[in-house]
Amino acid sequence: MLDLTAYINPLAEMIHEAAAKKPRVIVGVAGAPGSGKSTLASELARRLERQKLKARIVPMDGFHLDNVVLDQRGLRTRKGAPETFDARGFVLLIKRLARGEEVVAPVFDRARDIAIAGAQLVEADAQVVIVEGNYLLFDEAPWSELARIWDVSAYLDVPLPELRARLIARWLGHGLSRTAATQRATYNDVPNAQRVIDRVLPADLVLRPAYESGPAQQRSGI
Repeated sequence: MLDLTAYINPLAEMIHEAAAKKPRVIVGVAGAPGSGKSTLASELARRLERQKLKARIVPMDGFHLDNVVLDQRGLRTRKGAPETFDARGFVLLIKRLARGEEVVAPVFDRARDIAIAGAQLVEADAQVVIVEGNYLLFDEAPWSELARIWDVSAYLDVPLPELRARLIARWLGHGLSRTAATQRATYNDVPNAQRVIDRVLPADLVLRPAYESGPAQQRSGI
């Protein structure tokens, strides 16, 4: 398990510095599937709330294309790849958030495998918006437009073998057999993870397991 304190402390410090200069801070938490983005975002939001900053989390997954659309495009088996999201709609939403607007966003229901429109409200007085997703620092258009929007950005850098193990465990947790979980991870999630790793843009903080080069490195040019 990750030592979340080691990750959250430098992130929270950077967010407080940014919040002293502007009414809303937009934070991008990026990483490959299974890297721990959702867990980190949740813990970071809890920390900021305790520190009297109103924080909201906006997951990228709400912009999954519906399975009907994916079937029409022959992309159902690639669900989770960059081209299986409404990327332009997501970029527009992030730009609205950066302008300080109240925004209603979709949320992905993983159990039902569908996105639910209008399921989340980000109020105009939200001081910090934490956006988490695979492609927030992804060097392909239109995703690459996001990099200049983040006031603070973090990338979770997890080795591919560890990601594969986590992804298999995730699908086992959703009731798949060992064979089906391994196939789902190997033929879809792992290629998506490799794509994220290969095309990642620089982040303000690169967060790595402690057994590598320490928990956090600032302003990396990965």
